[in-house]
Amino acid sequence: MSSTATQPVLVSGGSSGLGAAVVAALHDAGRPAVVLDKQAPSGPASDFRLVDVSDSAATEEAVRSLGDEHGLSGVVTAAGIDSCGPLTEVSTSDWERVVRVNLMGTAAVVRAAVPYLERGAGRVVTVASTLGLRPAGDATAYCAAKFGVVGFTRALAMELAGRVGVTLLVPGGMRTAFFDDRAEQYLPPDRGKLNPPEYVAANVVHALNQPAGCELRELVVCHESEPSWP
Repeated sequence: MSSTATQPVLVSGGSSGLGAAVVAALHDAGRPAVVLDKQAPSGPASDFRLVDVSDSAATEEAVRSLGDEHGLSGVVTAAGIDSCGPLTEVSTSDWERVVRVNLMGTAAVVRAAVPYLERGAGRVVTVASTLGLRPAGDATAYCAAKFGVVGFTRALAMELAGRVGVTLLVPGGMRTAFFDDRAEQYLPPDRGKLNPPEYVAANVVHALNQPAGCELRELVVCHESEPSWP
């Protein structure tokens, strides 16, 4: 574990879903967390900034505010949304927002956090998806964004090698509110075949706790019956 582990891990999207599970898992492991989200966290985060990660400038400012106040030992980019439907039926604004939140938001958080992470050999865990490796119809925006996160993270690992640890997390479907308010045809046929987010969060903490010089470059974490993998 890094010597800066007493400094918090920043979790974007840390108020719900996987992000909230990561915050809870960090707390259980004795590591503090700070959160970026559009709503305040109800869990054990030690600090919080209200921000929409689709706004890159505001996101970078929020990261710098938390970094200046607390320092940062790690970053987990768990903020994510989707807007399902055929390309010609998803509005331009909805389609582009999916890309802004999932891809541009990831880049904005990491860009602002890197100077803090470099001070203590911190770590980044980006959250892609199995749909960042295997496409699905009626998910063009989400696939474009998550394929982008995969490419971004692999390039980032090369760029920051020896200075900041970088792990690409590729989760399958999880039992979160991510699937709420979807049309019937876009719902998982069996929610029992989705991982609880805390299972995935445990792997995030494992990646963050790797000893200096050891890298978990990519992790696929999914239910044994995940339909989108391999």
